[in-house]
Amino acid sequence: MKKILTLFAVVGLIAFTSCEGPEGPPGLDAPMPVAFEIETSFSFNTTDGYIISDSFSKYLKTDLYQNESVLIYRLEGVNNSGSDVWQLIPTTVFFPNGDSITYDYNFSKQAFTIFVGGDNVAGKPSFINKQVFRFVVIPADFGVSVNKSNYFEVMKALNLNESQIQEIKL
Repeated sequence: MKKILTLFAVVGLIAFTSCEGPEGPPGLDAPMPVAFEIETSFSFNTTDGYIISDSFSKYLKTDLYQNESVLIYRLEGVNNSGSDVWQLIPTTVFFPNGDSITYDYNFSKQAFTIFVGGDNVAGKPSFINKQVFRFVVIPADFGVSVNKSNYFEVMKALNLNESQIQEIKL
């Protein structure tokens, strides 16, 4: 009896492990994290104020996937050791005279708009002309434990380095 059970077990094991069916449909490629940089000036219109607006396909050759999100960092300046200082937007800049300006943005899967508004924006040309922004495209469910305010932590978590950033001057 034991020999018959062993025989059935061996035959069953072979039968189930050697079964193959038709190959399933190909899956979608997982979107890869990507970063790009633009240097541009804000334009003004009476409806929206100071804005930068453009399509993602111009920089990425495609729209965003449904499960992607975007973080945008503004080059705030350079620290004492010569390293760039990146600031996650939205953010507010305060001035000694009590004025403030705020950078903010929104995006769809096709396009983005960066806004700047506040006190006497036109009187602060160094904050609206030749601004540098870095866009980091991330999976929408990107790590809850990553400090997204820290540009360098985000880049490290996504395994991206500075040489992979496309620099685009407008």
